[in-house]
Amino acid sequence: MTEPARYDVTVIGAGPAGLAAALEADRSGASVLLVEREARLGGILKQCIHDGFGLVRFGEKLSGPEYADRFIHELKTSRVNVSTLSFVSEAVHTDSGTRLTLITREGVKQVVARALVLATGCRERTSRQIGVHGRHCAGVFTAGSAQYYTNILGMLPTRRCVILGSGDIGLIMARRLTLEGAKVLGVYEAKPTPSGLSRNISQCLTDFDIPLHTSVTVTRVFGEQRLREVELADVDERMRPLPGTERRASCDALILSVGLIPENELAGSLGVPLDPKTKGPYVDERSQTLLPGIYACGNALHVSDLVDYVSESGETAGRAASRPCAPSRALSEVNCDASILYVVPQRLDRNAAEAERIFYFRSAAELENAVLTVRCGETTLLTKGYAHIRPPEMERLSLPVPAEALSCGEPVTFSLEVRPE
Repeated sequence: MTEPARYDVTVIGAGPAGLAAALEADRSGASVLLVEREARLGGILKQCIHDGFGLVRFGEKLSGPEYADRFIHELKTSRVNVSTLSFVSEAVHTDSGTRLTLITREGVKQVVARALVLATGCRERTSRQIGVHGRHCAGVFTAGSAQYYTNILGMLPTRRCVILGSGDIGLIMARRLTLEGAKVLGVYEAKPTPSGLSRNISQCLTDFDIPLHTSVTVTRVFGEQRLREVELADVDERMRPLPGTERRASCDALILSVGLIPENELAGSLGVPLDPKTKGPYVDERSQTLLPGIYACGNALHVSDLVDYVSESGETAGRAASRPCAPSRALSEVNCDASILYVVPQRLDRNAAEAERIFYFRSAAELENAVLTVRCGETTLLTKGYAHIRPPEMERLSLPVPAEALSCGEPVTFSLEVRPE
């Protein structure tokens, strides 16, 4: 059998996180293989023709393809080996690295990676995952699928639709479909507050007079070959449909924007422990998972609202993966109380030499005049005020954590509270 090809770093996924990780590992002097299952690089950015990308990183309003092209152009002048239309069928972790079996256009190949970076992105929830009843019929799309039909295939998937969920892709598709001549009856959100960024609610709904209905969900679809009606119902504080509030809306499509799930089947097959809060791996400040030599970044780690932070996460993982693993880590936990949904990273290495650690977190509720407190044991590392903070908008925090503060081995804890008037 042919001897497997060997690389210092193999990156799985060539979306914004994978591109950034591969380039950063290459800049750090590592031999790099970038594996992508699609024919073209860029991930979901290929179909995101709206602007708003790159504001943090480049100080410009770029479309998704324009943002991806910045990295793809740099990739062409790098030493990174790229394998498109390639699928990982098996991965086995050993003390000396990770052995991958790839299904490629040239056949089955074996690769051994000293370090593996998982940049596999995320997928959308479907109607069956959120309990929408009714027959299987044409006309039920995820927002990403509707976006692909419209922006890549040039096909309008609906003339009259209902959008369930106020995630950012759903808001953007409400505007996009309206511009293409479709009638968007409304965006319906089961939660009492919208799930998308404030700027998207303003620019995509308010500016186009598209109604937003909160505390309302879709409970059933009706149609034989094609969807013809949906059943709407008000929900209680636990998002359960209220009997007697049902009504029907006539439409030919239901578009779902009801959340994203990190793609971590490969991580799971390797035995990488996953955080039930983020659905992504537990990682330290270098984006290394609890399995040495395996790193995670981008939306496979946790779902971000800005692609700029996805790229930053990829660079952190690529830079760390290019270096030999530390002989041992002394990990402290990073916790949060009920006021915060999650914090990433979930571990800090007491042996790490980083002067600052980058954290990402989301609040559990919409708060005004809130104060974030970060403690390590009895030591307060930071207090920071937020005039307004809400769960859909992820917060980034650069925080110096002195080695002596971690030396006690106590967890680092994040908490939010409303400042007294």
